[in-house]
Amino acid sequence: MKRRNFIMNAGAATVVAATTGFTHMATTQGLKSGEVLHTVIFDLKHPVGSAEAKKFLSDGYEILTNIPGVQDFQVFRQCSPKNDYQYGFFMKFRNQEEFDTYSNHPDHNKFVEERWDTEVTRFQESDFQSI
Repeated sequence: MKRRNFIMNAGAATVVAATTGFTHMATTQGLKSGEVLHTVIFDLKHPVGSAEAKKFLSDGYEILTNIPGVQDFQVFRQCSPKNDYQYGFFMKFRNQEEFDTYSNHPDHNKFVEERWDTEVTRFQESDFQSI
């Protein structure tokens, strides 16, 4: 069998399929060892593209990026027919401790209580570390 290398450029992973069929992911320029990628995809009660939706997204960016430890915060609009969530927030942290500090920060808790809980209709949260 030939050894095949597949490169997935989704921010950073290289996937190598070895002759054993085992797939291994190695970070090329994305997450460094110990870093945490915090992701959440979600729907808003507001129509997509509405002024209310834009305000939620911009307020989320403004509030959450000012919390210590937040790095590379990105806001996305879903464009795949394979996933019916509307939006995504992605951010990185240098380590688990910084992520925990963010999660417990008063500004994060206030945003969740005052905006997230009242404007988000559903969500899925995932957190990743490099392997």
